[in-house]
Amino acid sequence: MASNVQFKTNYAVSRKIEPFYKGGKIQISKDGKNMFCMCGMKLNVLEIATGAVVHSVEQDDQEDISSFALSPDDEILITASRALLLKQWEWREGTCTRTWKAIHTAPVASITFDPTSTLLATGGCDSTIKIWDVIKQYCTHNLKGSSGVVHVVEFHPDISRLQLFSSSMDYKIRIWNLKSSKCISVLESHYSAVTSLSFSADGNTLISSGRDKICTVWDLKTETSKRTIPVYESVEAVVVLPDSTDSPGAERKGLHFITAGSKGILRIWEAATGRCVYTQTVQHTQETEDEADIHSLVFCTLVPTQQMIATVNVEHNIILYDLQNLQPRKQFAGYNDEVLDVKFLGPSDSHIVVATNSSQLKVFELSTSNCQILYGHTDTVLALDVFKKGLMFSSCGKDRSVRVWRMDKTTGEVQCVAQGSGHTHGVGAMSCSRMKESFVVTGSQDCTLKIWRLPESLTSKVKEVLLSAPEILQASVTEKGHDKDINSITVSPNDKLVATGSQDKSAKLWSSADCSLQGTFRGHKRGIWCVQFSPVDQVLATSSADGTLKLWGLHDFSCLKTFEGHDASVLKVVFVSRGTQLLTSGSDGLLKLWTIKTNECVKTLDAHEDKVWGLHCNKADDTLATGSTDSCIILWKDVTEAELAEEQAKEEEQIVKQQELSNLLHEKNFVKALGLAISLDHPYTVLTVIKAILQEPTGEKKLEEVILKLRQDQKESVLKYCTTWNTNSRNCLEAQAVVKVLLTHESPEALLQYSGIKAAVESLLPYTERHLQRLGRLLQASMFVDFMWKNMRLGEVPEQSENGVDSQAVSLQAVENKD
Repeated sequence: MASNVQFKTNYAVSRKIEPFYKGGKIQISKDGKNMFCMCGMKLNVLEIATGAVVHSVEQDDQEDISSFALSPDDEILITASRALLLKQWEWREGTCTRTWKAIHTAPVASITFDPTSTLLATGGCDSTIKIWDVIKQYCTHNLKGSSGVVHVVEFHPDISRLQLFSSSMDYKIRIWNLKSSKCISVLESHYSAVTSLSFSADGNTLISSGRDKICTVWDLKTETSKRTIPVYESVEAVVVLPDSTDSPGAERKGLHFITAGSKGILRIWEAATGRCVYTQTVQHTQETEDEADIHSLVFCTLVPTQQMIATVNVEHNIILYDLQNLQPRKQFAGYNDEVLDVKFLGPSDSHIVVATNSSQLKVFELSTSNCQILYGHTDTVLALDVFKKGLMFSSCGKDRSVRVWRMDKTTGEVQCVAQGSGHTHGVGAMSCSRMKESFVVTGSQDCTLKIWRLPESLTSKVKEVLLSAPEILQASVTEKGHDKDINSITVSPNDKLVATGSQDKSAKLWSSADCSLQGTFRGHKRGIWCVQFSPVDQVLATSSADGTLKLWGLHDFSCLKTFEGHDASVLKVVFVSRGTQLLTSGSDGLLKLWTIKTNECVKTLDAHEDKVWGLHCNKADDTLATGSTDSCIILWKDVTEAELAEEQAKEEEQIVKQQELSNLLHEKNFVKALGLAISLDHPYTVLTVIKAILQEPTGEKKLEEVILKLRQDQKESVLKYCTTWNTNSRNCLEAQAVVKVLLTHESPEALLQYSGIKAAVESLLPYTERHLQRLGRLLQASMFVDFMWKNMRLGEVPEQSENGVDSQAVSLQAVENKD
């Protein structure tokens, strides 16, 4: 079977789930399609339907954005940075259209537009407020008189009144008349910071909220307090409900408003009587003040066009509620902190469940980025594992407990169906049974492993389980496994064996029935971070902090192979390609793909910036999920077949073009032949065409005609090839012929427009000088031979007499006889 397996060669990043919101205000566009969120130096624009960041504007001054505002018509986006600059953006293109100094002497804390999208108010940490005309681009007002940071600024909804409301650190609400630039009234009621202001539809009533646990209803006609309503929680936001809204607490008349605060729930209040007419019901319970803190709401805003209200809690989770029933429509996790584990979830791997550096679990629906927040653990969740069918999974954490969760197949809702405790230290490793949903194995810092048998009711009576309280699990077997922390646990594919890896540098094999020790694997020089059974062979893989990966035989516990290549701790290992390949992740953020048969690392993937703790493959073995302490979750797609198909297509295309090139050369259609050779980006093929042209009877003239018919980009390519040919004396003639044509017919100005002309000239000059010197020496040598040939005399040619006797020889003989 293994011989027919297609080895994987590469993975490509198909999607990143990374932080898009790190605190501060959010704003939703008027049409309800986009959400604007601050994230350090960036302002991200999130498409609510898909959960994807579709636009992003980034400060180029390396300073964080302190506040921002989107105009009511969704056209103008203004950001303020800690560099005391205001920037106006064309946010759909991500381009900055204007930058100007804020004039404030300290960062801007709050920004708001007036209803006409013409005036912009900025409240600074320097106790001043500036009003800007965005259209005419100048500062219209400088309002002084506030005390401390001006953290709330709001225009009166009736622009004809030309009034601005503000609040600062003295807990007072000031009303400014923009005609006279003076404070015309001060509203005093709160004894702590005023957090938000909200106006009634007719503009005659103002409701303010504060951290002093009260809301105040103000009559703006008389500028006096009509009622002070105790809400018994620190209120971070108040929103007046539109008159036409059908919301809980039906048959309401008069002014109603919603509060959001430290209790983490939304409540509807009647302004006239101060009575709470509706309290939102939530899944989580708040047993302690500390537990209540993680649910606290820090921001709330209304989206009237979508009949929706958006809230933000302290964990940077954004929840969109239906205004009619205050039931959640959608949730987004703005910031994930460190990702400690990630697993695919659902029958078709449609979700992922993520353990972050938090007591909450997050379940992401991959198609929409909708995020469920699962409450239950009271301390950081350290490990996860999913049962084979994909509907149930288990989690464990520092709270020394283990929990089993089930997903509703139709709604996707996840609930805790069982929980157990018994470890004396944090539980850092766990594994679920592979064949049936029958047991869970956990390993802890207390050096013990426990087997938890799951009752049949969890699988047979699904509906009753979801409606009732979680069942209590008891450990059926407990065994002291190692001398140090147990870092990893895995169950064999047939559920009969359990393997553990520990900080004591050893791995052990156990029977799942009674936790009896079957054998010990020793050989690593440092602690073992991960153990994993092969899905097809009786082999165990272990990865260690010593940077190596080892394969062990289960029969004799011997080391079969050692893989070296990581320069840091190897944190996770999984089998892929039906057990013929391995994927590993390291503390340096690198992933490596190994082929077991050859011991070869075939690919290194680099996309994370820190330790990769989470590594999991889906059932189809074509997608990979990784989670890292850099707060990023990355989904990788197996692109082996795609790359192979692309390579084959390229080869076929090359063959077709090569045949076409041969035909063009045979037909002596040199212009098309040269253009085709350049498009193939084969310098040798281009050289072959040029040589064929020069072999013609009028080669140089023909080459000149062909070169001049090329486009500029083709000429640039040929010039680049010439720099390479010119380095070899065999091909320098063709290179010089092409350069001669270009220098003869192209003006210096035109040549300077060529891309890479500087590098080409710098490369051509030294070799051209060398060729010139060589030709000069050759010319000198040839002239010397010619000179010698013409001037070297071996004697005159002897004259022949009529009778064929050599006359010179006769003369010499006569002289000798005379002597």
